[in-house]
Amino acid sequence: MCGIAGIISTHRQLVSSERLQLMTQAIAHRGPDGEAYWVNASGEVGLGHRRLSVIDLSDAAAQPMHYHERYTIVYNGEIYNYIELRELLQKSGYSFQTRSDTEVLLAAYDCWQEACLDKLDGMFAFAIWDQQDQHLFAARDRFGEKPFYFCEPPGGQQFLFASEMKALWAAGMHRQPDNTALLNFIALGYTGPVRRPFHSFYKDIYQLPPAHYLRLQLLPGGGAPGYEWKARRYWTIDRNAKTGDSTAVAREKFRELFTASVGRRLRSDVPVGTSLSGGLDSSSIVAVMNRLLPPVEGAGLSTFSAVFPGFAKDESPYIQAVTAAFRPRHFSVQPTAEGLARELQNLLHHHEGPISSASIYAQYKVFELARQQPVKVLLDGQGADETLAGYTKYIHWYLQGLFAHGDYRAATREKTLLRQNGLSFEWSWKNYLASLSPRQAAKALQRRELEKIHRTPFINPDFVAGHLDSSAVYKPVVNDLNDILYYNSLENGLEELLRNADRNSMAHGLEVRLPFLSHELVEYLFSLPASYKIHHGWTKWLLRSAMENDLPPLITWRKDKTGFEPPQRAWMEEKPVQELIREAKNKLAKEKILLPAVVHKKIQPLDSHAADNFDWRYLVAAYLF
Repeated sequence: MCGIAGIISTHRQLVSSERLQLMTQAIAHRGPDGEAYWVNASGEVGLGHRRLSVIDLSDAAAQPMHYHERYTIVYNGEIYNYIELRELLQKSGYSFQTRSDTEVLLAAYDCWQEACLDKLDGMFAFAIWDQQDQHLFAARDRFGEKPFYFCEPPGGQQFLFASEMKALWAAGMHRQPDNTALLNFIALGYTGPVRRPFHSFYKDIYQLPPAHYLRLQLLPGGGAPGYEWKARRYWTIDRNAKTGDSTAVAREKFRELFTASVGRRLRSDVPVGTSLSGGLDSSSIVAVMNRLLPPVEGAGLSTFSAVFPGFAKDESPYIQAVTAAFRPRHFSVQPTAEGLARELQNLLHHHEGPISSASIYAQYKVFELARQQPVKVLLDGQGADETLAGYTKYIHWYLQGLFAHGDYRAATREKTLLRQNGLSFEWSWKNYLASLSPRQAAKALQRRELEKIHRTPFINPDFVAGHLDSSAVYKPVVNDLNDILYYNSLENGLEELLRNADRNSMAHGLEVRLPFLSHELVEYLFSLPASYKIHHGWTKWLLRSAMENDLPPLITWRKDKTGFEPPQRAWMEEKPVQELIREAKNKLAKEKILLPAVVHKKIQPLDSHAADNFDWRYLVAAYLF
């Protein structure tokens, strides 16, 4: 886990160790254990690296790492199956000088070229310079756990890349939000970039999409720009894959894949812990870690939580049930409104874009707590809701799919059972129509979002007129549950959460690993019927069923889904936060993004997941310039 940066240019004065150092210093938090730079002999390629030592802590595993006098790599992430890959490569005649996964990655690329990506179980963003063929090969992991930003500054003379945009700004790129993305955030709460190829939230800075690789070739003869690049997708999920596994077989197969995923993500030469929210996902990770880790006096399993005493949605009783069952070394932190106000600017500095709620700050404090212990690697439960249909919003898509396939009896039964389990969801004649015509339903949802932008109070009409882009508001066509799970897992939804986890963890020099995002596990889940995910009135039924003998029933068959939620409404009522909101509204009005009347409007505090939480969005948006 590290920070990477690079410069490619046939104009050699643009490639220097000094410039690389400016870039890597801007992301020093990602790698507090070391730094290094390398410029090739002909002066056209420069690579920089900040190191967070996790596997093979020796100097021999430092980067940029060279291989066979041909390849040089900078790499951010972990290849969890590096031990198995090393054994496979040794059978093909490869030998290794380190115990690092970095050297295994280099050998894998030498052996299989881009096909090596199919063999990797990991989270990664890396760039390999091939001196012999004069090209750069860069790739990003399947789900986008690790970031890879790039730009071509005006003039067409250079290609820059880095783990975070602040490294590109340090190299001279101008920081300017994409105003269409900014409009969509304020009006709709969209935290991602506009729906255009490679775009980020900031103008003229791009990101390599998840599950893509990029190949940049230096061109002989010089000239401008002196290189050409292209990107290609290397992996996706087959939404139509079907397995004939019974529920009993599926439970066992899930347990095997999930246990294997947790086991691989425990590979480390530094202490490993896990976050514990009190929910099913993080509790399941605790249960499997407890089973896999050998008992060690005074060490062993460590868990980390955020608690909010007196808050109606405080998860402390559930956290206590898990810690009582497994007796880990447990640590907790209580984030506050005062802390949010004090640290918000720094938080958003790390995130380089909008955050949807104060829950991101709570996660930031949990990761800070873990690093203080000190734990350097933390497992976390993200990804389960998107692949196992954990959110309440998936219920109507599931029911519409049943109606669309003519399974009216099952749909009616599930609707009744879900409500008996206390799940609240909207259902009306419109859902019946949507099940009959999903394409028209998607178009209607898009129109509603666009109309909402126009109806949003206090946004300057000139700002809307200048930056509204109807193509940037998109709703997928959903024929069945897998369609919406695919969209949220691979196109829009999960990547935002992964960005939050990456930025919050790396702000503290902490590595976060996500067992639910083993691609083998996810591929298997997508091959299963929707009824294995929402079943007999339960969301995430397969996970509950698979873990029911490992966890307290209070956790496994818990009916209310709280989510990771702090007392945001109460925080927004506190004076320090209200002062920041007023300052933010003033700034946005002066920038002619909001109308001046917004300054005098009373602040409306709302919960983290409340719709139309405009004051929270104003607060965040003002820091994005």
